[in-house]
Amino acid sequence: MNEHAAPRVLVVEDEEDIAYILRFMFEREGFTVDHAVDGRQALARLDQDPPHGVVLDIMLPYHDGIEIVERLRAVPAWRSVPVLMLTAKAREVDIVRALDLGADDYVTKPFQPDEVVARMRRLLRRAA
Repeated sequence: MNEHAAPRVLVVEDEEDIAYILRFMFEREGFTVDHAVDGRQALARLDQDPPHGVVLDIMLPYHDGIEIVERLRAVPAWRSVPVLMLTAKAREVDIVRALDLGADDYVTKPFQPDEVVARMRRLLRRAA
């Protein structure tokens, strides 16, 4: 990652209020934010240059976050991009499945926006 370029994060979130809060928090911390509103838009991004990190909701229209993380990990350019799952599904089985398929971290809803940003910064440091 270029030291001077703003880190770019892709937020995949269908709830407008949550997407707005995440965009605000990440931009306030100097990130550039791309937003996909559903699974279809998220999968369409896999043909583009990968962002530095992804915040991925699990429950999405068209394709869920579990399927997206699995498909994302199958694309060589996206394989090492840190993925932070954001989910209302707090069941251990869902969390374990997401982590097993390649997610790097997860946060359950309701969440603290500062914590999401801090966790993404940590994942980006680890990836650098």
